[in-house]
Amino acid sequence: MVSDTTSIDLLKNEIPVETQSLSLTGDVKTGLVLVDLVNGFCTVGSGPLAPSAPDAQISEMVDESVRLSRFFCQKNWPVFAFLDSHHPDKPEPPYPPHCIVGTEDSELVSALQWLENEPNVTLRRKDCIDGFLGSFDKDGSNVFVNWVKTNQIKVVLVVGICTDICVLDFVCSTLSARNRGLLPPLEDVIVYSRGCSTYDLPVNISRNIKGALPHPQELMHHIGLYMAKGRGANVVSEVSFGLGVEQ
Repeated sequence: MVSDTTSIDLLKNEIPVETQSLSLTGDVKTGLVLVDLVNGFCTVGSGPLAPSAPDAQISEMVDESVRLSRFFCQKNWPVFAFLDSHHPDKPEPPYPPHCIVGTEDSELVSALQWLENEPNVTLRRKDCIDGFLGSFDKDGSNVFVNWVKTNQIKVVLVVGICTDICVLDFVCSTLSARNRGLLPPLEDVIVYSRGCSTYDLPVNISRNIKGALPHPQELMHHIGLYMAKGRGANVVSEVSFGLGVEQ
């Protein structure tokens, strides 16, 4: 029987994701977007969709998100953070109730809670998978669109969870809005592979959960990146600082 690792390697050869390196120099107005770095998705035991044990991919995502956030805040560059927050009477099938408003599950992970006090950071609680759609207010305005326009952002750098779900949906909607001229002056959407993660649900466990689908972490992470690139995003595997700031 072919091992899971071998199967994933074969798939990556069939649908490769070519990546680049990104150096943040300040020459192009860049905004950082954090997608759902909340306890309910990242902190062990914090709700039904949180990891049940320490997870290396999620830990690296949090670490890289913290590193980038500190850099952007030091430079007073714009940061936009989505927080998945749901009302208990508004389910989001096929997922079980999660990240309920007012609970710790819907709050930023402890390593990023300091962002709440940073003047260059915009926080947006969303009650749906797609952060772009979740940015619409009742008056029809869109907080994310206004953030891009107000800050004259040409590039957004995206990190967060899940690579193939909330990150992918947000990236696809943002690219579609850009293509239709709804997001001037935005030019590029960049997804940072090591700054993203997804969850792991092996097939033997999913069989015992009604309505659940298998979700192998490494495979779905790769597919999420592949889909984002196929929609027009740039994917980078390294982000460095070109302004003399310590990494």
